[in-house]
Amino acid sequence: MTEVNVIGAGLAGSEAALQLAKRGIKVNLYEMRPKKNTGAHKTDKFAEFVCSNSLGAGDCSNASGLLKKEMELLGGELIKIARECAVPAGNALAVDRELFSEKVTKKIESDKNINIIKEEVTSIPDGVTIMASGPLTSEKLANSIKEFTQSEHLHFFDAIAPIVEKDSIDFDKAFWASRYDKGEASYINCPMNKQEYENFYNILINAPKIELKEFEKNAKFFESCLPIEVLASRGFDTLRFGPMKPVGLVDKRTGVENYAVVQLRQDNSAKTLFNLVGFQTNLKWGAQKELLQSIPGLENVNIVRYGVMHRNTFINSPKILNPSLQTRKRPDLFFAGQLTGTEGYTESIATGMLAGINMARYINNEKLLILPKETMLGALTQYISDENHTKFQPINSNWGIVTPVELPKKERKNKKLKAEMIVTRSIEYITCVENI
Repeated sequence: MTEVNVIGAGLAGSEAALQLAKRGIKVNLYEMRPKKNTGAHKTDKFAEFVCSNSLGAGDCSNASGLLKKEMELLGGELIKIARECAVPAGNALAVDRELFSEKVTKKIESDKNINIIKEEVTSIPDGVTIMASGPLTSEKLANSIKEFTQSEHLHFFDAIAPIVEKDSIDFDKAFWASRYDKGEASYINCPMNKQEYENFYNILINAPKIELKEFEKNAKFFESCLPIEVLASRGFDTLRFGPMKPVGLVDKRTGVENYAVVQLRQDNSAKTLFNLVGFQTNLKWGAQKELLQSIPGLENVNIVRYGVMHRNTFINSPKILNPSLQTRKRPDLFFAGQLTGTEGYTESIATGMLAGINMARYINNEKLLILPKETMLGALTQYISDENHTKFQPINSNWGIVTPVELPKKERKNKKLKAEMIVTRSIEYITCVENI
């Protein structure tokens, strides 16, 4: 019987392994943790959320929400677990990261078709293989991938936001609310007046940063996950129009419209830990503490995890992959997850799902599933495999990569209607896919 090697038990690898296993295919799932760590992971559990605990928008009014819907229709396994582990986050889908990883790990460990091998893989294996080693792939394996692809690795920086204890937040100053009072008041909000913001901003722009290693200095930042100090360097008001936007967040006790607001999102189901939204950072830990304690309501906050930054590796997918995530050079080798240049948790899971589905089809001599650009997952995989890219950079789900819909002239600026039409079209296509 054919056995598939899945390299990496992160989000993409875990999803790919479960897709194969439920189709009766034996899987050898390799994970180097805890024998060898990445510097960013904190546990030895599978499918660990390293940065934020949010999977992005939870409904189809957003591109990320449509991707989740497509995953559900295609039989995604981790999206079901994510729904089970959801914590309040307004219109977003956020999870208790520890509970999520525990559930995924238990599901994999109890599957008779999955053989877990906890050791580092240092080269691409022979035989049918899905590479899902992630953006923090170890150096030896990265060199093997580099040799196979015959191209330089590409890199970008990703950063992690601090997590704090709820009981250390001063709720005489902080308040619960969701923007524009939409849905449950599920975010903690720390308001600032102009003077408080000016003080915060001056601390931030003068704070010492952790120095980058020489080999890291030419890597780029991913625009959707910029460290807060990088955003602040773009101008005094940049944060007030970004992660600290005060619009739609009013403390009903005072009725005051604030100058800036820091939001905190629930990080675990016990509601004891919260992460700072948009506060990814590479500041030194002492500077992080000073900065956070300058925020009204967080003067005595207890930081349980400081923000850090790490370099992420991805392959030059337009030169290497087909839209099915199969490599052009070797039919029995697929890539999945952030290693392909898809950015985001949802995107990572979705490509793991597609790689698992297509590996099963490959083994069974069936036609591989290539979704069209009328679907979000299809648009994503078609984008990363487009040979016309000359300067490929990571991308996440967005309306701009999907085939546009035709609207009547008077409705062309109606974004809501446009999104609804794209969603309907995508669902109609996905539901017609046979033998998933």
